[in-house]
Parts: sequence; structure tokens; C-alpha cells
Amino acid sequence: MIVEERVSAELGNDICSMDLPEMGEHCDLAIVVGGDGNMLGAARVLARFDVAVIGVNRGNLGFLTDLPPDNFEDALSKVLDGEFETEHRFLLEAEVHRHGKITSSNTAVNEAVLHPGKIAHMIQFEVYIDEQFMYSQRADGMIVSTPTGSTAYSLSAGGSILTPNLQALILVPMFPHTLSCRPIVVDACSNIKLVVSPNNDENLEVSCDGHVHLAVLPGDEIFIRRSNERLRLIHPKGHNYFHVLRNKLGWGSKLF
Repeated sequence: MIVEERVSAELGNDICSMDLPEMGEHCDLAIVVGGDGNMLGAARVLARFDVAVIGVNRGNLGFLTDLPPDNFEDALSKVLDGEFETEHRFLLEAEVHRHGKITSSNTAVNEAVLHPGKIAHMIQFEVYIDEQFMYSQRADGMIVSTPTGSTAYSLSAGGSILTPNLQALILVPMFPHTLSCRPIVVDACSNIKLVVSPNNDENLEVSCDGHVHLAVLPGDEIFIRRSNERLRLIHPKGHNYFHVLRNKLGWGSKLF
């Protein structure tokens, strides 16, 4: 067993420890204990190495962390014995371009979000899908979400839930300054370009899963596309996505 080095330091035990990239090179399965935030941080790294990941939920909702904290041992033992289901989730790749050159980039499991750098403030930008102009927008920002992220920030902003098997992306404007603007679902193969107006009077950011922040200046272009990397999620046998939605979102049970 290998423990991530920061966790190992807190435990204070004499156990084998590595950082996440090293674990990706040596491990077949990663067990992430925590909430979806912990899972997202590990997933962005481990997806590069095609390491299988399963989560023990110690957070709030925990859409990605299947195993309950109180009695996870039995379910985990069955997984280690080979009784599991495998699901692949695609990631996003976000790039910031300035004067035709890439200034920064990163990946996201849930979403890439263009937003003001400090406080809520209306910004101006244009949206292109596969180099075709879709619309110009005055809003507090734009969420570009995967199906995995459709139950996260996108859902809070009024976006639809996309089932994980869909090869699609959803674009959700944040507080648009028009009543006619609605979320739109596009093919996952689409290349999305956000062109920031040079008239914006402050610096902006692109946030990947709310963890990694890429600096954006007025006039920059942000390219968002499906990444070649995939997250390999492990579920216990009998995993049901709609049961997860009913449980986490408080949907009604069957009436008859």
C-alpha cells in the first residue's frame, strides 16, 4: 500500500509514501477518501496515467465518491476481489491564448469557468463553436461543463443534468444580461472558443474545477475542448446513476 505524501505526513507513520504523479506511475488503483473536491484533485493527475479510482465519501453530496464512510470495508473488499464496474469519464482541456500564443493551460473533470478575477462583475465576451459565431454575451461569466460536472456548478447555475454516458458539453451563462439566453448542449467533439472583449476593464480568470486558476486579460482567447485523457472510475457492482441522483438530490421515490 502506498499513501499520498501529504496524508502520510499527517499520519506520522512509517509507511511508503509518494506524490500523486509518482503514485500514477506505480499504482493500479487509487482509493480517495474525502469529498468530490478531493476526488477532482486526484482525478486530474491520475487520469494521465489511466489509474482506476474509487472514492470513500467524507464530504457533502459526493456524486463521484460511491462508498459510504460508515461501512465501506465490505464494499471495498468486494471491489478488491474483482467485483466492480468500470466507467470512463472524459476531461476538458482549457487553454488561454494571447497574441496567438498559449500562455497557460490545464485540465478539468467538472468544468472550466470564465469569470471576473475578484468580485462578481458583468463581463463581455463572444462564443464560437467550431469557429462558428454563436453569440456575444454580457454576463458574470460562462460555465463549460462535462456530463460529470453537470451535477456541480452548472446545476447550481440552472444547467441541465447530463447522464455520464453522453458525449456532450453544456454551456451555461452566469447571470446573463438578457432574458433570452439559455444553456445549450453541444457535441463533446466541439471546439469552444471564448473571445474576451478588449473593453473589459479588469483582469479575468478561467477556473478548472474551482482548483486551478488561469489568468486572462482583456482581448485573450480561451479554447476549451475534450481532452484525450479519461478518468477511469470504479463502482461497486449494481451501481445505478439514477439511484445516486435520487439519493443526493432528494428526488421522490416510486409511488407504486
